[in-house]
Amino acid sequence: MGFATDAIHVGQEPDPATGAIIVPIYQTSTFVQQELGKHKGYEYARTSNPTRSALERNLAALEGGKFGFAFASGMAAINAVMSLLKAGDHVVAGHNLYGGSFRLFERVLKDFGLDFSYVNTSKAKELKPALRPNTRLVFIETPTNPVMEITDIAAVSALTRDRGIPLAVDNTFMSPYFQRPLKLGADLVIHSTTKYLNGHSDGVGGAVILNDTALADRLKFLQNAAGAILGPFDCWLVLRGVKTLAVRMTQHNENGRTVARHLEQHPKVKRVHYPGLPSHPQYALARKQMSGFGGMLSFETGSLANAKAVLKSVRVCSLAESLGGVETLISHPATMTHASVPAEDRQRIGITDGLVRISVGIEDVEDIVADLDQALAAVKAS
Repeated sequence: MGFATDAIHVGQEPDPATGAIIVPIYQTSTFVQQELGKHKGYEYARTSNPTRSALERNLAALEGGKFGFAFASGMAAINAVMSLLKAGDHVVAGHNLYGGSFRLFERVLKDFGLDFSYVNTSKAKELKPALRPNTRLVFIETPTNPVMEITDIAAVSALTRDRGIPLAVDNTFMSPYFQRPLKLGADLVIHSTTKYLNGHSDGVGGAVILNDTALADRLKFLQNAAGAILGPFDCWLVLRGVKTLAVRMTQHNENGRTVARHLEQHPKVKRVHYPGLPSHPQYALARKQMSGFGGMLSFETGSLANAKAVLKSVRVCSLAESLGGVETLISHPATMTHASVPAEDRQRIGITDGLVRISVGIEDVEDIVADLDQALAAVKAS
């Protein structure tokens, strides 16, 4: 079956009890058992829930994986993956991560004995020297948040697989519609379902998809033991959102490319970070491993004052954290999503005070462009 067909149907068969075409919200904490040791597949809702099971099957199918696990947030999903490790283990991570991931690694997990190194994984030559005998995981985002660097997943996976090191890829920015990390050699794929998978800015969640049975058994245990599960209503919201993922991503991509091209020509924009522009240093790689470029981009205004002027002036674009919704969201990474990253680290990886990030929505693109033009008019000429 094709992607859109799978998105609409896998895990979402008509309810056998009523024929309902939409998976019900099984809003229950427990399940009555016929007798000791005999039940209908469900015992307690932390362990499993029919609505969550439907979502997990659906997301696994879309990523081309055998196993899927839904968590209370994207960060809960990342934390579950890190819980596969133990004190003394070493992790190599990309140097340009979502600020929440960096905060979890540096301010929480280090206290539990994990060790982290950060490298520019878009340059394969920097990854190999960072691997140690006790390296137990490589964790990357591609494209990165927010400067949109691309890592060659197949090249990295060839390196990690030779050493028996699992590769985890945060695929939130692309969604499985545009990028399939498991097919490129990754071992685990992570999503904040809050973003494109849900697509409507009305629920928070996370997911991990994989093929390895041993890792899946451990993740299932951790999901139940730690209990950071996605509730049935939020699972239902993601299932609702995934049904339109294909058409939404197509429009995000079309609008994103239009906005990026326009901003690249704007006299008050100094640089645009978008993998769908030929000027992007990894444009060829993006075309090779992604089937589209998505709706995420960032652009340089030159100063904090300029960024503030733009963010204060937008009307169609909404100043807010998060991304991947149908509406266009605009943000300031240095003080919002990446505020927990030290200033010197932000500067080194290109997250300047003048950088603005946009999650391009699916409104009429002419309205998005016009809004950005009038907002940029507030920037004083340099």
